[in-house]
Amino acid sequence: MSRFVTALQVELQGDRKTWKLLSEFVYEDTEHGRIVVARGFETDFASVPRIPVVFDLVGAYGHAAATLHDWLYSSGLVPRKSADRIFREALRATGIARWRAWLMWAGVRFGGSSHYRHPDSF
Repeated sequence: MSRFVTALQVELQGDRKTWKLLSEFVYEDTEHGRIVVARGFETDFASVPRIPVVFDLVGAYGHAAATLHDWLYSSGLVPRKSADRIFREALRATGIARWRAWLMWAGVRFGGSSHYRHPDSF
């Protein structure tokens, strides 16, 4: 079963929108093995539109999974479809309700393609 190996340790940055990792953040995935998010990586957690109902349902949930997902999208370490699957599983691994994890996963599948960095674009 996939799981986080370390706790998320972050510090809010001066822009009051992004968070910086204070230490490596490690996740064990059943398919891709150990994924290490580098110390110093910056995330905005889940990029959820500020539409009241949508934000209320998913905006304040899944910071650990969102950080991992941001790393996977910015690094191109795994294909986008795999990054989104890992995101959904990471949400569930932290106790996020199945329906909420599905809703967040659907959001990245529907609206995330422009944010994914393909390995050949480095």
